[in-house]
Amino acid sequence: MQIMTQLVRAKKYLGQHFLTDQQIAMNIVSSLVQVFPEGKVLEVGPGMGVLTKYLLPVQGIQTWAAEVDGESVAYLLANYSSISERLLQKSFLEIDLSTKFPDGIAIIGNFPYNISSQIIFHILDHREVVPYMVGMFQKEVAERIGATKGGKEYGIISVITQAFYDVEYLFTVHEHVFNPPPKVKSGVIRLTRKKTSLDCDEILFRKVVKTAFNQRRKKLRNAISSLGLSDQALGAYASMRAEELSVSDFTSITHLLKEQE
Repeated sequence: MQIMTQLVRAKKYLGQHFLTDQQIAMNIVSSLVQVFPEGKVLEVGPGMGVLTKYLLPVQGIQTWAAEVDGESVAYLLANYSSISERLLQKSFLEIDLSTKFPDGIAIIGNFPYNISSQIIFHILDHREVVPYMVGMFQKEVAERIGATKGGKEYGIISVITQAFYDVEYLFTVHEHVFNPPPKVKSGVIRLTRKKTSLDCDEILFRKVVKTAFNQRRKKLRNAISSLGLSDQALGAYASMRAEELSVSDFTSITHLLKEQE
């Protein structure tokens, strides 16, 4: 039962935009629960608990939350006291997920736009304990994460995320369902961890991807020349650009580099 009615003030420096549409909140929660019906779920930046209220009643789900805003923490403790022992008063980016949740944790949230890419990479760094993620991002970021080769949206975050997770763009959320309304639309995506591991040296793979996209307008022979692969070794890849390569193409180039070490 809610006992604290004073609303939390959205803070620009925290990138807070509170979702007010209850149906959308339910849709976000159900998008996770339908693939992850039981286990621990960590909500990132719950604010006033618009997702929390639909997570807590789900049988089989143990809801955790990570919140840095003291005003939001006070609101959550007053209105959702059952989560008090599982409310982490720190940034999601500071949580060692692998140590804190060794048995696994799914991630959900209306993510702050200002750290959304960092959230994805933090999940990737702890993917061994994160089987699923359902989250709302700025629409442009959501589209980039799930972009396929050949388009301008396709980039570093697309390739590295898709190397480890299947990405589904679920639905678009319009500006008017937030308080305060953001200046852009939002997009909700779902990540499902792949059953197979990356078949190459991961550190080198990331280096290849980042080097290639840092000069994405150049053909690969020039974009990754600093890595030391000859045109002959690159073969057909030499005349291609980063945005034309799939995850498996980047894996193949990583193998070529590893072979010449």
